[in-house]
Amino acid sequence: MEYLEFGAWLTSQLGYKAQKISINAGFTCPNRDGRVGLGGCTYCNNQSFNPDYCKTDKSISQQLCEGREFFRKKYPDMKYLAYFQAYTNTYGEFDDVIRKYKEALSVDDVVGLVIGTRPDCVSGKLLDYLQTLHDKGVFVLVEYGIESVHDKTLVRINRGHDFACTRKAVIETAKRGLPVGGHIILGLPGEDKNDILTTAVKLSELPITILKLHQLQIIKGTRMAVEYATHPEDFMRMTVDEYVDLVCEFIAKSRRDMIFERFVSQSPPDLLAVPGWGLKNYQFVEKIKRRLQTLPDNRVG
Repeated sequence: MEYLEFGAWLTSQLGYKAQKISINAGFTCPNRDGRVGLGGCTYCNNQSFNPDYCKTDKSISQQLCEGREFFRKKYPDMKYLAYFQAYTNTYGEFDDVIRKYKEALSVDDVVGLVIGTRPDCVSGKLLDYLQTLHDKGVFVLVEYGIESVHDKTLVRINRGHDFACTRKAVIETAKRGLPVGGHIILGLPGEDKNDILTTAVKLSELPITILKLHQLQIIKGTRMAVEYATHPEDFMRMTVDEYVDLVCEFIAKSRRDMIFERFVSQSPPDLLAVPGWGLKNYQFVEKIKRRLQTLPDNRVG
């Protein structure tokens, strides 16, 4: 069995290779400012995935230019996608949000947008605007933090929305011809293997183009770190090989045309309350590919 890889799919969409550049555009989150909740999701610490050049004291253009120069040393002909990554990148006054997207697209060699957001923070008006960009040939990928399809889990992690909200957002986005990405965390408290494989099935019923799978990481200073210290029995603590097997079973339960972008997350070791596995992303990928070669392909779609 094999899976479709994001890099090859992206090249097929654009006709050339492009690199994502992560930026922090100064957005916040409705689960932090009180509109939905306070304190954010129990696992959340944005420091765990933001590159050093993503600082809010730098403009969007400056962040993109610095990222471009970093990659240009090795890939002089590369094009770039502005990856609005930190927090909820559709949350704010419509005109201000659009201004930020336009600033990103004004930077030389930036050919599209990847927009990380929550399913409860997209409006028809905003999706219509993104469709106009798409229709003009600008690459636009909307990436939703789904995390889980199980409402009991979403409540436990203080997510602030249910899966019905996710379903609606994904469908409305896909209706406009936009590719839809989803982010899922494997190993959230209270979930077992059957819950995770059910997640694969339910997501495959939706018009999702791309999935990112990440293992749960327990980050220092989060409420989840306190929860883990108090009730470690509620968490799936997997070895590398157990996690690889779980990911392969997840792929086997997914549609054949589902594109997988990532399988693991790599937070800085000094932020981890529970030590990680000490392997790089490419090492996981090789393990997954080797394991998949031993499995039959009975997927649909």
